[in-house]
Amino acid sequence: MEDTAMEEPAMEETALDPLLAEAAGAVDGEGAPPGGPRAQAATMRVNEKYSTLPAEDRSVHIINICAIEDIGYLPSEGTLLNSLSVDPDAKCRYGLYFRDGRRKVDYILVYHHKRPSGSRTLARRVQHSDTPFGARSLKQDHPLPGKGTPLDAGSAEPPVDYHEDDKRFRREEYEGNLLEAGLELERDEDTKIHGVGFVKIHAPWNVLCREAEFLKLKMPTKKMYHINETRGLLKKISSVLQKITDPIQPKVADHRPQTMKILSYPFSREKQHLFDLSDKDSFFDSKTRSTIVYEILKRTTCTKAKYSMGQGEGRRKDSALLSKRRKCGKYGITSLLANGVYAAAYPLHDGDYEGENVEFNDRKLLYEEWARYGVFYKYQPIDLVRKYFGEKIGLYFAWLGVYTQMLIPASVVGIIVFLYGCATMDENIPSMEMCDQRYNITMCPLCDKTCSYWKMSSACATARASHLFDNPATVFFSVFMALWAATFMEHWKRKQMRLNYHWDLTGFEEEEEAVKDHPRAEYEARVLEKSLKKESKNKEKRRHIPEDSTNKWKQRVKTAMAGVKLTDKVKLTWRDRFPAYLTNMVSIIFMIAVTFAIVLGVIIYRISMAAALAMNSSPSVRSNIRVTVTATAVIINLVVIILLDEVYGCIARWLTKIEVPKTEKSFEERLIFKAFLLKFVNSYTPIFYVAFFKGRFVGRPGDYVYIFHSFRMEECAPGGCLMELCIQLSIIMLGKQLIQNNLFEIGIPKMKKFIRYLRLKQQSPAHHEESVKRRQRYEVDYNLEPFAGLTPEYMEMIIQFGFVTLFVASFPLAPLFALLNNIIEIRLDAKKFVTELRRPVAVRAKDIGIWYNILRGIGKLAVIINAFVISFTSDFIPRLVYLYMYSKDGTMHGFVNHTLSSFNVSDFQNGTAPNDPLDLGYEVRICRYKDYREPPWSENKYDISKDFWAVLAARLAFVIVFQNLVMFMSDFVDWVIPDIPKDISQQIHKEKVLMVELFMREEQDKQQLLDTWMEKERQKDEAPCNHHNPKACPDSLGSPAPSHAYHGGVL
Repeated sequence: MEDTAMEEPAMEETALDPLLAEAAGAVDGEGAPPGGPRAQAATMRVNEKYSTLPAEDRSVHIINICAIEDIGYLPSEGTLLNSLSVDPDAKCRYGLYFRDGRRKVDYILVYHHKRPSGSRTLARRVQHSDTPFGARSLKQDHPLPGKGTPLDAGSAEPPVDYHEDDKRFRREEYEGNLLEAGLELERDEDTKIHGVGFVKIHAPWNVLCREAEFLKLKMPTKKMYHINETRGLLKKISSVLQKITDPIQPKVADHRPQTMKILSYPFSREKQHLFDLSDKDSFFDSKTRSTIVYEILKRTTCTKAKYSMGQGEGRRKDSALLSKRRKCGKYGITSLLANGVYAAAYPLHDGDYEGENVEFNDRKLLYEEWARYGVFYKYQPIDLVRKYFGEKIGLYFAWLGVYTQMLIPASVVGIIVFLYGCATMDENIPSMEMCDQRYNITMCPLCDKTCSYWKMSSACATARASHLFDNPATVFFSVFMALWAATFMEHWKRKQMRLNYHWDLTGFEEEEEAVKDHPRAEYEARVLEKSLKKESKNKEKRRHIPEDSTNKWKQRVKTAMAGVKLTDKVKLTWRDRFPAYLTNMVSIIFMIAVTFAIVLGVIIYRISMAAALAMNSSPSVRSNIRVTVTATAVIINLVVIILLDEVYGCIARWLTKIEVPKTEKSFEERLIFKAFLLKFVNSYTPIFYVAFFKGRFVGRPGDYVYIFHSFRMEECAPGGCLMELCIQLSIIMLGKQLIQNNLFEIGIPKMKKFIRYLRLKQQSPAHHEESVKRRQRYEVDYNLEPFAGLTPEYMEMIIQFGFVTLFVASFPLAPLFALLNNIIEIRLDAKKFVTELRRPVAVRAKDIGIWYNILRGIGKLAVIINAFVISFTSDFIPRLVYLYMYSKDGTMHGFVNHTLSSFNVSDFQNGTAPNDPLDLGYEVRICRYKDYREPPWSENKYDISKDFWAVLAARLAFVIVFQNLVMFMSDFVDWVIPDIPKDISQQIHKEKVLMVELFMREEQDKQQLLDTWMEKERQKDEAPCNHHNPKACPDSLGSPAPSHAYHGGVL
């Protein structure tokens, strides 16, 4: 190892000598490569494949002139560039193509390299010279002599960074393996971003065909067929709807319903004649090309490294351990990215999306017709989104569009329910009785000592407002929303099947994805670590066991085989992951406990704040104590929820990482589960408290329940806790959407982009030609934010879906606010994907994955929660019980008095009575409180009355009936609506039949061609017999055919 490191500078000079000799030859007019005829021929063969200049232009040696300028023959590069009137980067369309302007850049690898500021590297020169890219001895990170540090014999040797050398060696080996896989590469280190190099990757036609066949990609054939159209009344209705919706359709090609469809089939090189290859450049679009290249990048490994995978600690002294790492470690692009060998890897955007003289491309079209707020009223061009970003992202936006459309009828019904509450507000007898001053009902104090007696009429505004949401229409709306959720899920399944049919995913199965689902880098590293520990233990055991000389060679063979296949046998078991599982369980329980503790802290704040405001001398402050406390407590809850959302997201990712899932799919599913669990608890715990716990465990006057023996549990208002639940839900939902959308999704990415721009601007060299030069496409995309997955986008919408369905009985306007938010959210996400993010790698998917099961679970849970909200949180059931069991005249007159119990103020415990009992201007002997208890003049005073048990039985009966009825109706809707539309199932069957007919016709054509060929051969054999020499003809019976008759093989 030491000798190898000492030999590197010498190898460096040896590698540079041919290039310098070639540059000198170019000045003298000699363009032939150095060496003998055989070396020249070998060099030319390599250059035919990897050179960036066409063959007819290589004799010019323009780049060699630039190399001579670096050596010192020419005064300045700017002199040569200024003499040219054409921008040299215009030919490659500013980074979208190789320097030859012919080969399209399909993928970019980014790496960091160290070089002196202002020095000119050899990188771009090497590619345009006649030196092959794959030369291992060529070190491209050192500058040429003349502009950097001269490589003289007497100069001091620079310090060796073994960690950087290790990265460079691995990059060289990996890129060499990519060349062997058939990809074509071009390096560029002469960029405006200092210390950053780019490797451009192009997949030629033969590689694309090979990988498309391996991945079973469905490609369009030459066969087209008619799609079955609706007839009669349905056709007229669809045509009318098409004319009505024409102004809101995006101006995108093929967005209208098509009458013809191209038959698709998994690509096969043997059946290329079936496919439409009239334009090979556009047969594989940019999305497909980048997907193919990414699969090659994941599959290609880097097994040899000059040094170990250490964190910069230098060379490993244990050479035996290092050799095992070389044998066992296999590093694909995911591992190389994780270990910092490459800084980034991404496909390129199609071009700029705005500006003058911008070529028209799919990105620009998406920006104009999809990613602008001005087109919020238009449908989404889902097919174009899928074409540009892939099926997985296309399905997300399609689901978001269906969800937003389904919110329209829910919003309309919610508005109607709200307006019904407004219209019947003055007819609500219980609220009228509460507001009537003639009843003169005196209520018991809300807190000890500082709070005094108060009039029920002071809560008039709250009681009237609660009727807006607590009315008989709310029950209907809860049933409607449960059926709406079931209908939405069925509608999405049908829409998903339509998209699968139009996107040719009907034959796609998850098993096909599992074949190419490679292990994650962290999993491979853990397996390698485990295998090395296992091997070292076995080695220690063998040291203590005496070795038999007769079986010595067998043990050596076994050891060698174990070294080669070490990681193939070793896997991570549950015992390896047990510490991570234990950490996960303890951490999740702790995080949930933290959430509960914060809610308890807010409860204590409400209690203490109410007691403090009650001591205020201002009558206006004391009259608005409940509203003030509720509003401030909800705002505190909102801020805590938003902050904990970000914290829990990071904790969920960390907990998933320490589990070390094997594949990306497993990692994503585990991350989703943990993040959803923590964020669900965080978002809904305050709402659950108000809905089901507040006012339930208060006690009664004279025997209240206290927290920490100091804080008395808070009570609900006389009109119930439903109004407070509505305030809590609305503020949290609206605030969460507004803050997360405006601050986190718009402000923070822009701030990160600005900081990254300032940082790169400071690091970039301040040369005039660098500042004037237009940046390449891959440089612009490198400054964009990396794509972090769809989990945050789905999570935000799933939490919103919970707000819309779980507590919709308390807030009928929730669907309306969700609709308004989603209209903005679609364009916000679209703009982020088109303008703010690097282009993600297209991923095939036929559904939305685990999110569908989460949606179904929330829909089922919503039925149960709404049943409990209606029966226990609202006064709907007590009103029905009073109306049919206790009302004397069949009306609601007297309902308020029926729900209130009496308390004798002489029964207060010592130190709990009001300090100012005459605050109302008269002496109070009996005060009222909301509960079903016996009066103080009863034998069993203050015990729970029979009315309480009657109301409780009615409430439980309602929960059971409501839950089962709505569940049955939801399942009935699920059963009635088929998952696959009838026309789609017919079209899928028709495609299969057409495909069989196509292959049968192909076989018939082959057989006819074979018969025709054999008939011609037979006639050729018979012709000499009939005209020239009949005696030479073979016997027709049993004689063999002539040997030349089937020369070349059977067709």
